[in-house]
Amino acid sequence: MGRIGISCLFPASWHFSISPVGCPRILNTNLRQIMVISILAAAVSLIYFSVVIIRNKYGRLSRDKKFQRYLARVTDIEATDTNNPNVNYGIVVDCGSSGSRIFVYCWPRHNGNPHDLLDIRQMRDKNRKPVVMKIKPGISEFATSPEKVSDYISPLLNFAAEHVPRAKHKETPLYILCTAGMRILPESQQKAILEDLLTDIPVHFDFLFSDSHAEVISGKQEGVYAWIGINFVLGRFEHIEDDEEAVVEVNIPGSESREAILRKRTAGILDMGGVSTQIAYEVPKTVSFASSQQEEVAKNLLAEFNLGCDVHQTEHVYRVYVATFLGFGGNAARQRYEDRIFASTVQKNRLLGKQTGLAPDTPYLDPCLPLDIKDEIQQNGQTMYLRGTGDFDLCRETIQPFMNKTNETQTSLNGVYQPPIHFQNSEFYGFSEFYYCTEDVLRMGGDYNAATFTKAAKDYCATKWSILRERFDRGLYASHADLHRLKYQCFKSAWMFEVFHRGFSFPVNYKNLKTALQVYDKEVQWTLGAILYRTRFLPLRDIQQETFRASHAHWRGFSFVYNHYLFSGCFLVVVLSILLYLLRLRRIHRRTLRSTSAAALWLEEGLPAQKMAGSL
Repeated sequence: MGRIGISCLFPASWHFSISPVGCPRILNTNLRQIMVISILAAAVSLIYFSVVIIRNKYGRLSRDKKFQRYLARVTDIEATDTNNPNVNYGIVVDCGSSGSRIFVYCWPRHNGNPHDLLDIRQMRDKNRKPVVMKIKPGISEFATSPEKVSDYISPLLNFAAEHVPRAKHKETPLYILCTAGMRILPESQQKAILEDLLTDIPVHFDFLFSDSHAEVISGKQEGVYAWIGINFVLGRFEHIEDDEEAVVEVNIPGSESREAILRKRTAGILDMGGVSTQIAYEVPKTVSFASSQQEEVAKNLLAEFNLGCDVHQTEHVYRVYVATFLGFGGNAARQRYEDRIFASTVQKNRLLGKQTGLAPDTPYLDPCLPLDIKDEIQQNGQTMYLRGTGDFDLCRETIQPFMNKTNETQTSLNGVYQPPIHFQNSEFYGFSEFYYCTEDVLRMGGDYNAATFTKAAKDYCATKWSILRERFDRGLYASHADLHRLKYQCFKSAWMFEVFHRGFSFPVNYKNLKTALQVYDKEVQWTLGAILYRTRFLPLRDIQQETFRASHAHWRGFSFVYNHYLFSGCFLVVVLSILLYLLRLRRIHRRTLRSTSAAALWLEEGLPAQKMAGSL
């Protein structure tokens, strides 16, 4: 029979051959052949299973890493390790209209990858409580006595100085950012207050505090910071790690001629307070304008900024639309509504000779109040009496003119320009009144559904006030809901619905609005976005120290995986070689035994040993 020889580029002693008696007669194969075939099959199987296991392992690690990252944000309640020299700190003072609050943030040393942002978190004290302090009144109260401002703010800075390690003071940036209260002051008074801060604070504190660290920020800046803070906590500035994540095509501002890139979809925010309503969202595509006038308006509403530490890298360049609407908050809207019905009712009474609303027995019938509730409006020494009819649909119809919508395309409240929103691929979070309207009384905060919300609001409005009071007394509503909330819930529900769907033009079947008070059980302040934006260049000092590691960070991840393949392959080759070598030795040993036996036999027959050896 023929002999099948298998030879590799190995030493000659590793040569082996298989000489089967016949391929169909597998059962007659000797032990050596069975071992060789088994080894080859085992090697192939091991390599295959190594590939599968490693792939599954690293895929699972990638998912676990993502889960752990989000879990870290959810459970970020551990006290900050102030003894760790690699922890850095930053301070932001929010000088609002009613008071000032100081927030202390911290972050570990940057990982050296220029594509990653700082991992900024709120500092927590030994009791695991956020390092925050608030004082009253607002800083604008010192408009006529600016020399007292530094004394006013000192308790806040002393509080921060006690928590930030002394050795870190000189490298800890301090930002004092003033908002609504300071905006309404004359520029001269603003400047005097800031000058006092810039002069006195460096004398008493060692924080990193320069002229640009104290300023009055605009409503647009505040909105951008809030948008940054929310999306940072949601992890929307991180890299795409699996196919399940929502992505969006983005035309990078300033690089419109290049192809669009794919990155994580960011979330928009809606915030309705008592006085104003604000909307902020990313505009991923290049926008067009209906007129040059609209383009000029848009320039004041669109913010383009780079969150990355390298201005030449564009993966963290964002274009965000921010608009604030004064008078469109829940309480301000109710006041505007009452002013309108008071003026119109007085005029109708004068023209028609009626007495509507002038006495309790002839009240004005208000569709935006719960059924049978009694209320009053006081203006100019006059009293108008109201009684609720609880008609949600009529209430919506009545307040629609307050949206001040125009016929011009791409506009929202007050006819203000609004870039198009890709409703099928977008996500929004609604805060403040958006949450209170859906949760405090209706108990349906979270994922918003227009049909469900409308039905619940209709039922609430049409319920008699006496029944609502009884439910309130039994504690069936949210713990912080009060009688004021119950009284104006019907109006505010209709107002929120109209602002969202008619004002901002969200379709009634929109499914991606989440109303929330917190994100991952944490109240996210705009100050988080402010510190993230203003410290964006700090990673450069870490990157310069770790240039080599940063430039090879991506390759190291891959080489670590492929080294496992290489190691597995080499290990199998070595094992296979040893086994083949042992088989070769066994074959030589058997041949030697046969030669010895043959020589002994031939010697007995009288053949010379040398001739026998030569015949072999």
